[in-house]
Amino acid sequence: GDPTEAALIVAASKAGIEKQALEKRYPRIKEIPFTSERKLMTTVNKINGKYMVCVKGAPERVLSLCKKTLTNKGTQNLTSFQRKNILKKTHEMTGKALRVLAIAYKEDRQPPKNIESNLIFLGLVGMIDPPREGVKESIALCKQAGIRVVMITGDHVNTAIAIAKDLGIFSPGDKAITGEELNRLSDKQLENTVEKISVYARVNPEHKVKIVDALKKKGHIIAMTGDGVNDAPALKAADIGIAMGIKGTDVAKEASDMILRDDNFTTIVKAVKEGRGIYENIKKFVQYLLSSNIGEILIVFIAMLISLVDPETGLILLPIQLLWINVLTDALPALALGVDPPSPDIMKKKPRDPKEAILSHGMMTDIIFVGALICLGTLFLFWLNLPEGGKKAMTVAFTSIVIFELVRVQAVRMKFRIGMFSNTKLLMAIGISIIMQLAVIYTPALQEVFRTVFLNILDWGEIILVASLLMITMWLKEKLAPGEW
Repeated sequence: GDPTEAALIVAASKAGIEKQALEKRYPRIKEIPFTSERKLMTTVNKINGKYMVCVKGAPERVLSLCKKTLTNKGTQNLTSFQRKNILKKTHEMTGKALRVLAIAYKEDRQPPKNIESNLIFLGLVGMIDPPREGVKESIALCKQAGIRVVMITGDHVNTAIAIAKDLGIFSPGDKAITGEELNRLSDKQLENTVEKISVYARVNPEHKVKIVDALKKKGHIIAMTGDGVNDAPALKAADIGIAMGIKGTDVAKEASDMILRDDNFTTIVKAVKEGRGIYENIKKFVQYLLSSNIGEILIVFIAMLISLVDPETGLILLPIQLLWINVLTDALPALALGVDPPSPDIMKKKPRDPKEAILSHGMMTDIIFVGALICLGTLFLFWLNLPEGGKKAMTVAFTSIVIFELVRVQAVRMKFRIGMFSNTKLLMAIGISIIMQLAVIYTPALQEVFRTVFLNILDWGEIILVASLLMITMWLKEKLAPGEW
């Protein structure tokens, strides 16, 4: 159940008071459940013919309902001095990151009409709800990633600040505000100060909508967590509503965009990292395929324009060769890029603009630049080998495109500082592509189909040399003019 309730039951058990025995002996006849608006929970039990009202909740709320207090000398009127002492003690306890509840009661011979009134103050109960393992590290990772974490809680403001400081949410210069103070702020006043507030304490669910709206007006993308029925409006108002999968109500889950199955903040951070990795891989996929295809288009177009073609066929590449490149040597590495690991610094980058297009200006420049390099390298090798025959020149051009594009796939990954051997599926795809290309060149039956000839070591040396020059050129461009895409 609720961890606060569990803590009270454990404390009572340690004092020799068992919940099940009490419930049998003193049956509960009425209950007023806790709500974030009331900040109280009340039960009415029948004890030895009398009706006992038991109340627990926020100290300031419970204290406002009390007229008397129970001391060693019996029941006495609750003085203003005692009230100040109780609130002072509450302040001390909450400053130690304790969640503090006040306990009060009253007895009546008749069923009480005004249940939560004229109560007798009993005392304070302090309990600590330690953050889950890894939450502090996850919040630090969020800061690196340009994600600001804000605490919204029903706890006392001192408890909230103490926990927030420990987790790294509350920094020097940040502000904390209570729900009562929030009510006194206009929408414009909140909008002007919302970016400085890191902790919201003693808030109601409707306050969450007000906070979300203020942050959205400042241009922020908001992810909001919630579990209760009353959290649904805030979850709906946020850009990403995240409902708790374990404690969350069906209403909260329906209103949310994502359900957190383990109710763990660390999982949200892992999801952010995974999402960024997927987006990176989409960009790699698009970058690789477009630069390769633009290179092929430029090769065919410019070769026909300057009449640099095989005299027998009037082409630089056969349609079946282009099909082979696109279906096999392009497709396999491109698919393997989809499972590429994220770059090491992926959680050190600031969030991207949601309006940013995948094909940004920097990315298009890079695609055209690399496509032109592939085109120039292929045309040069074709021209170099053309005196030895059109078939030979065509085979070299055909093979060089395959090799250039396999080099290109590593150059794309270089942009993200990913190790060459970090993706075994990509290495397998490159290996398969090379083996299949070798089969096309050295298998007699396939030579007839693809119009290829045997290539010797010198031919391979030429191809690898030009491919190396392309790799060095792309590496230098990345170092001298990296661009952003």
